[in-house]
Amino acid sequence: MELGLVREIGSKALLAGAGALLLYWTITAVKLVLSARGINPLIKQFFTQVAAGRIDAAYLLTTKSYRQHVNRQQFIRFLAGLKLNRFRNLKSGRPRMQEGDIILTVKLKADNDEELPLDFTFTKVEENWRIARINQVAA
Repeated sequence: MELGLVREIGSKALLAGAGALLLYWTITAVKLVLSARGINPLIKQFFTQVAAGRIDAAYLLTTKSYRQHVNRQQFIRFLAGLKLNRFRNLKSGRPRMQEGDIILTVKLKADNDEELPLDFTFTKVEENWRIARINQVAA
């Protein structure tokens, strides 16, 4: 009889733990999604500016810290090296939080199924999101 009681208590404890874990995951996911509002329009604005040839406008969507480390010429060379004109489609992944910043992997897709994954790191400046880092993801 004691073994049955232990099993029953163990099962209930396991279910309670799983429920708590699910609740924690749900709250964290909702918090992340709510805090990431405004990032997708920023990505769209960034690529719209680049596509229209307004590189300076795209550059100004970055943080002051980014602009201190990456000057305008380096930014232009980086974008030119990506050869963005080959890509027609954009798919964003799931945002990840790291030290208050949000990292989002964006995959640019070409007609020939070629993909270019880029990691964008976003940080809040006052009430607006700004691009703090752009890294090409190694394949």
